[in-house]
Amino acid sequence: MSLLLGLAPVNAYALNEWPQFRGPQGDGQTSGLRVPAAPSETEGVRWKTAIHGKAWSSPVLSGSKVWLTTATEDGSELSLVVVDKESGKILRDEVLFNVQNPQFCHKFNSYASPTPAISDGKVFVTFGSPYTACFDEATGVKLWERADFVCNHFRGSGSSPVVWRDFVLMHFDGSDFQYVVALDKNSGKTVWRTERSVDFKDVNGDGKITGEGDFRKAFATPAVGEWQGQPVLLSSGAKCHYAYDPATGRELWRLEERAQHSASSRPLFWDGKVFFQSGFKGQILAVKLGGAGVLEESQVAWRVKKSVPSKPSMLLLDGALFMVDDSGIASCVDAKSGDTLWTERVGGNFSASPLLSDGRIYACNEEGKMTVFAAEKTGYRVLGEGQFESGFLASPAVSGGALYLRSKTHLYRVEAAQ
Repeated sequence: MSLLLGLAPVNAYALNEWPQFRGPQGDGQTSGLRVPAAPSETEGVRWKTAIHGKAWSSPVLSGSKVWLTTATEDGSELSLVVVDKESGKILRDEVLFNVQNPQFCHKFNSYASPTPAISDGKVFVTFGSPYTACFDEATGVKLWERADFVCNHFRGSGSSPVVWRDFVLMHFDGSDFQYVVALDKNSGKTVWRTERSVDFKDVNGDGKITGEGDFRKAFATPAVGEWQGQPVLLSSGAKCHYAYDPATGRELWRLEERAQHSASSRPLFWDGKVFFQSGFKGQILAVKLGGAGVLEESQVAWRVKKSVPSKPSMLLLDGALFMVDDSGIASCVDAKSGDTLWTERVGGNFSASPLLSDGRIYACNEEGKMTVFAAEKTGYRVLGEGQFESGFLASPAVSGGALYLRSKTHLYRVEAAQ
């Protein structure tokens, strides 16, 4: 199975591009990273730029620019920030949209958590249902905008857009409505919209929905892969994982998982299987591709329930899944059998997804500590540790061998001395 995540074939990207959540392939992997053995506040920081507001969206890069979103803590102002990647100078800081009555957002989340995407000279930013827009990458001119999506995210949005061919694919999984849409990337018009099909079975005898719909929400980012020559959109919602035809939105199959909700990660592909993380207090499901309709348990190759991250996405290398869960437990799972090969405590709390480069895994926690450990099946081996001033909830990005980190307060460029 080949992986066609994101905007174009992977080899079409230059070394200085990180165009979407988790990078060119959407899997958190890169090569040629040139940073100190133990990056920290005092080791390898080329520049550090303060970013206002509260936002957990990750940076994306193309050419000479870093693109970020941010928001006021109360969600009343949604902003775009553009930074020069060489100097750290802010090139643009603009309020894009004023929200009259912001939805409730849990204090752990932010009003600017979805990561932008870049494709074909266009930059796509979204803040969930309140506002989505497209900008010309070179001039910064706004090409189109949408503020008409209806969805109560209930605790804030989190799903990032994915560009496939001429479509911008987006999730809206709220307490009231749950659907997937494809927008024409040139005009912003809706090409197709598909409602989530699972029966939540959460309506009480008095007609009220359990938890006011809290268990219907999700924050996951989809992925597009190819199976037997056909594109497949893999998508996690609440209580269910789905496969769609990305060209039409037609549901190909779904796997219902009643125990799951609040899925936040991005799926991975390998060896005829897709690996889903099910969300809050969840599990990993290895689902065999090739099914249709409502999948039976026989389509699940294996499940892992111990030390599975709810928010951070996993890494996949040489048939092994590497991960760090929300409470700081690192583990390695054999992707073929589902056997846990090792487990070790890293420490701290984690929301950001780890990064893999040349056999080294970079994991940043909410307390500002970066741990570098080896991507080895044989056991956990620390290669370096460093402390930054503030914590991390955004995932790292890479461009031209440099590491770009967004903390709660700043954007960093980190690299080894030349």
